[in-house]
Amino acid sequence: MRFTRFAAPLGEILVCGNDQGLHRLVLAAEEAPDPLEGQRDDAAFDDVREQVLGYLAGRRRQFSLELAPGGSEFQRQVWAALVRIPYGETRTYGDLARRLGRDGAARAIGAANGANPLPLVIPCHRVVAADGLGGYSGGTALKRRLLVLEGSLPA
Repeated sequence: MRFTRFAAPLGEILVCGNDQGLHRLVLAAEEAPDPLEGQRDDAAFDDVREQVLGYLAGRRRQFSLELAPGGSEFQRQVWAALVRIPYGETRTYGDLARRLGRDGAARAIGAANGANPLPLVIPCHRVVAADGLGGYSGGTALKRRLLVLEGSLPA
């Protein structure tokens, strides 16, 4: 396992991965400790840094990275559905549950969404509650900021 940290408009970002792909991305990682296993390797994540910074600058709408997020089969199904939500659009937890053929599983979708280890790259911020923004691991202010960046919320 390798990792790096880099500065971004949202604060420091920590990324971890190996030859299989990206495992974890931590937003506002100033307080996050370095991984217990692994070695810092800044050069190994040049493409991640470039793509994340391009996205945050509004120059990139999707990511082209090898992903290896782990998780349960259900979580991976939810995360795969998140990647299919187009830039600038949102879905509700209920919409996502119906698309996955799991009517009534909005809470389970929310839990899988909250366990997403690769925010931004797997765009969990694009899932909103039926009556508002809903939660976000980085906080609702950050979720709002990302949705404004993508144009799905007015500034």
